[in-house]
Amino acid sequence: MPLFDPMIFNAVCAQQSHEHVVLSFAARAADVLRFATIDRIGRDAQGELSGFQRPQVAAHIREIRDYLEKPNSVLPNPIVVAFIAGVEVEHMAGGIARLSIDMSDGAPGFVVDGQQRLSALAELDRDFQVFVSALICRDEAELRRQFVLINNSKPLPKSLIYELLPTVDDLPARLSRRSEAAELTGRLNFETTALKGYIKQHTWPEGIISDTVMQKIIMESLNNGVLRDVSHAAKGGDNCVRLISNFFDAVKRVFPEAWHGQTPASSRLLHGVGIQAMGDVMEVLAERADARSVDDFYEGLLCLQGRTAWTEGDWHFDDETRRWKSLQNVNRDVALLKHYLVGIVKADQRQRRKPAPAPLLEPSEGAA
Repeated sequence: MPLFDPMIFNAVCAQQSHEHVVLSFAARAADVLRFATIDRIGRDAQGELSGFQRPQVAAHIREIRDYLEKPNSVLPNPIVVAFIAGVEVEHMAGGIARLSIDMSDGAPGFVVDGQQRLSALAELDRDFQVFVSALICRDEAELRRQFVLINNSKPLPKSLIYELLPTVDDLPARLSRRSEAAELTGRLNFETTALKGYIKQHTWPEGIISDTVMQKIIMESLNNGVLRDVSHAAKGGDNCVRLISNFFDAVKRVFPEAWHGQTPASSRLLHGVGIQAMGDVMEVLAERADARSVDDFYEGLLCLQGRTAWTEGDWHFDDETRRWKSLQNVNRDVALLKHYLVGIVKADQRQRRKPAPAPLLEPSEGAA
């Protein structure tokens, strides 16, 4: 007699793609918690990503639980569970199947959608059946892909979805572009770079620079900037990380008082408006000064000293004067700051390229 008897369910089958059959069945919430786990997203000491589910939202769970405690409550939305192994499907007539879940090695299923509902059900002191939609995936990469695609149209935190993208293959084009930017952002935050620990991500809430802002400047550069060519060369990802790190290392050296010990609220350099504007400055220096090293970028940024108002004072733009903290992460302000900073840097680069004036000739001896 086996030590752990398999859990058996009769399910309705739906063939939804060439390789995917979804099985739907009813189960007690307690049984779902036996055969499926909630794999929460996190990173190990080396910065490697694991899991995929966001942390529990206590208020949301409490709200669901309070509703489900009512005797006439219903929960028609299914819990979506994915399996990589540990299940056997025996197809029978009429679209019915017998699903056998092997429990000998623990719970083989992973909750893909409905974790808050399931967490609320776990707190109930009543027997409650829910619908389960089961999807069998070929490997962990396919499981993550299904999680991203199933949840991308729902109000999950975008930072969670974006952080998972680099672990997923075969994505739509718009998500593939974001995936590359998200991978570089993660490397900048967890490898030894000038931005290590500075970027706020779902797995690193202690950061202060928005991950989506960093991804935005990286995507723009990958599409039509210096990173486009750098990324296509040998060790492209490594070189992209190094170039961005070198630029922000130079930024920290040129504006130490606006960087160290500051937050987006106290310094517009660390704010979304400042990071995006400095992304354009990086592009100008990379293109016009062929800047790649920390020293290259440092030299190109010196022209901005004394002409910024990151933490106090006023910005003196062409047609208006703005208090330092009035700049916000909105399109108009981002464009305004970009135009101002890039204009100074371009003027400085033009000045540097001017040929030195020819020396005055000394009059020759005996000249009249």
